Amino acid sequence: MDSSWEASVTDSINAIYLLFSAYLVFVMQLGFAMLCAGSVRAKNAMNIMLTNVVDAVVGSLSYYLFGFAFAFGDSNPFIGASYFALKDIPCSSYDYSFFLYQWAFAIAVAGITSGSIAERTQFTAYLFFSFFLTGFVYPVVAHWLWSSNGWLSPNSTYLLFGSGAIDFAGSGVVHLVGGIAGFWGSIVEGPRVGRFDAFGNPVKMRGHNATLVVLGTLLLWFGWFGFNPGSFNKILVAYPHMADQGNWTSVGRTAVTTTLAGSTAGIVTLFGRRLLVGHWDAMDVCNGVLGGFVAITSGCSVVEPWAAILCGFCAAWVLIGLNILALKFKFDDPLEAAQLHGGCGAWGLIFTGLFAKEEFVLQAYNSGKTQIIRPSGLILGGGWGLFGAQIVELLSIVVWVSLTMGPLFYLLQKLGILRISSDEEVAGLDISSHGGYAYDASQEESNARFYGEYLRMQQQ
Repeated sequence: MDSSWEASVTDSINAIYLLFSAYLVFVMQLGFAMLCAGSVRAKNAMNIMLTNVVDAVVGSLSYYLFGFAFAFGDSNPFIGASYFALKDIPCSSYDYSFFLYQWAFAIAVAGITSGSIAERTQFTAYLFFSFFLTGFVYPVVAHWLWSSNGWLSPNSTYLLFGSGAIDFAGSGVVHLVGGIAGFWGSIVEGPRVGRFDAFGNPVKMRGHNATLVVLGTLLLWFGWFGFNPGSFNKILVAYPHMADQGNWTSVGRTAVTTTLAGSTAGIVTLFGRRLLVGHWDAMDVCNGVLGGFVAITSGCSVVEPWAAILCGFCAAWVLIGLNILALKFKFDDPLEAAQLHGGCGAWGLIFTGLFAKEEFVLQAYNSGKTQIIRPSGLILGGGWGLFGAQIVELLSIVVWVSLTMGPLFYLLQKLGILRISSDEEVAGLDISSHGGYAYDASQEESNARFYGEYLRMQQQ
């Protein structure tokens, strides 16, 4: 058989695999939309749905014009400076399917941040921060970890601590970035009206639709099979000295570790919250499942299935603990996005530094070559190199996002285009900003008095 024909078949199958993975990751945008809609009050459902659409459409343009170039362009270890507006793509390094896959990751970051500032943010502000986050802040971090010359990259010629940081599918690059950005947005805006009473005690503001929350969670679970296993980019890569194994083996194992971590976090959250609040809570369990997925995303390709269970177990308690602290310090995040994506993302980076297996690291980053030595998890005897790189990544992301997104939210607030007025917030964003309700006529009639109250407020 002609070798060039074999190569073209292999390339075609790998491209199909990457495109299919991109489509799965894009399904996560629908999952985010459903999760967000169910987690807010009915009077803000249309607003949060629209912001999820805006995150996608604005993110598409910003990532096409600037983001992909900053993330994967050739330049220096800090930021890329080529491929703007996909100039010179396809090339020997990247093609259109790779761009599409990375774009799906970029718009997910903005969706995470949108959840943190839901129910009290002017629509115009979403346009500004979504463009800036997907076009600049996130791509710079992606360049550090995922480009071939990034200063934290495990594929770099000069490996940090002889290892580079392992963030295979983005516990840090995607989730920690989105979580820290959402944290600063929530801090600058402050809690929603009525979230805490006059004595500082929290007042429950539960989402209005558990059905949408569960649907969104399961859609995100489905999409995560593109998010984590898809990050191999190629499936037809055979490992030397292992005729029956290749990337297809690691892809399957990655899907298993993802499932086990999310499932373990879900069941631990189920019983943990039962002990704390006295009942079984579907919404809490859904967030627990997602917390497990977020945590395993960094090390999904380089850890054993048993380690994934431990990852999910700890992720559940990280989320529960951070939610308790959030209430103590009067921090208001309607979707627990900062705690879930930020806290569990940070734990995922630490976990990888502790439990990464050298054999799997070689498979994920060196196509299974056995003559190479790579640092592995500290607990597995791999030394401090990888663990140190993971800590450096964690701290670098926190500092970078804080220095970029914090001032942006502060500036938007000072300009008067970040938070809505208290009158608009009480009436609901669907009425005050979008001219109607997300639901049918009967729902409108039952809320008619809120619309009347809002109009009277405007006339005073």
